[in-house]
Amino acid sequence: MEIFWKDRRVKSKEMTETAIEKTKKRYYFVDALRGLALINMVLYHFSYDVFVIYGQNPDWLGSTAAFLWQQGICWSFILISGFSWRFGAVNSLKRGLFLNGLGLLITAVTWLVIPDEVIFFGILNFIGCGVLLTIPFSKLGEKIPTLLGAVVCLILFALTYHIQNGYLQIGGEILRLPDRLYSGIFTILGFPGPGFYSSDYFPVLPWIFLYWTGWFLYPVLMKSKGIRSLLSVRIPLLSVIGRKTIWVYVLHQPILMGICILLSSFFL
Repeated sequence: MEIFWKDRRVKSKEMTETAIEKTKKRYYFVDALRGLALINMVLYHFSYDVFVIYGQNPDWLGSTAAFLWQQGICWSFILISGFSWRFGAVNSLKRGLFLNGLGLLITAVTWLVIPDEVIFFGILNFIGCGVLLTIPFSKLGEKIPTLLGAVVCLILFALTYHIQNGYLQIGGEILRLPDRLYSGIFTILGFPGPGFYSSDYFPVLPWIFLYWTGWFLYPVLMKSKGIRSLLSVRIPLLSVIGRKTIWVYVLHQPILMGICILLSSFFL
């Protein structure tokens, strides 16, 4: 959801090669990766609408294939968003507030229109918070070796992956967390209260660590001229779709529901 422009002024020593590039050039391949994730998101949500909301195969949601598909989409969006944070660093405050505003709007609309499928702290709210939290974090993060930072954040992501279920997992060991954390006060942090439900829930923990993994990977990957050249490759259709992320996300579900309503008149 960020604008992918090369940064003319990069302070990090590791970014010297990128800094000397004087011409702004869009990273179309990053747009294409996001576009591919968007297409998968639309197809996944259409499947969810047909199989779950319209009851054609409610067990589909619990299948391994559906879970891996959904996680692949989410991981892609979050990693790409963290990776590209530096491109829009100057406007991070504005962008973060805007994304959170859209997320709250989606919460309000789903609560009023389809309360059974209400979205509370979905992917837009998380990415908005990720953008905002990275503003202070970046000052600390710049002092950490980038590859080490990426590895540590990925380990922390794995460690806290099950935090909303009440435990941490260290290898094969499970560490139960105190019940008092799950009173509902800390829901957006990853500690939902009893009876909490959201059809799209991405709390700060564990997902911020995946976001910061992408943030740390940026200087690691961008040191390579070959990777920078690859990321400049345009894939026409996917690159265009990837530049319309916000509007596709906001509009696709109402359109899909309209299609399902039409199809239900004949087939569902």
